[in-house]
Amino acid sequence: QVQLVESGGGLVQAGGSLRLSCAASGSIFSINTMGWYRQAPGKQRELVASITNGGSTNYRDSVKGRFTISRDNAKNTVYLQMNSLKPEDTAVYLCNAAVVVLAPLREAQYWGQGTQVTVSS
Repeated sequence: QVQLVESGGGLVQAGGSLRLSCAASGSIFSINTMGWYRQAPGKQRELVASITNGGSTNYRDSVKGRFTISRDNAKNTVYLQMNSLKPEDTAVYLCNAAVVVLAPLREAQYWGQGTQVTVSS
């Protein structure tokens, strides 16, 4: 089974920075779109940023200019650089990947376990 493991979350003061990483492992043929989602208490899960295997990126408006998503295909890893963090960024951040898996060949969605990001004022 494919596993996604996030790291890099933690507690940071407003205005600070964090860099999240998500590494995929397992029976992977290739990975199409990868993305970061977040969910805060009492809120719906929302897309933060995504990146295709061709490098096309998409960001929600509230993080544009502050967050940068990138990927290293050789390492099956996606990153989220978060700068100028605000208290409203506080949430569990979850990695998602559309993975092409084998036996049979198909695309399947996988999720990481989530990493907590807390921004204090």
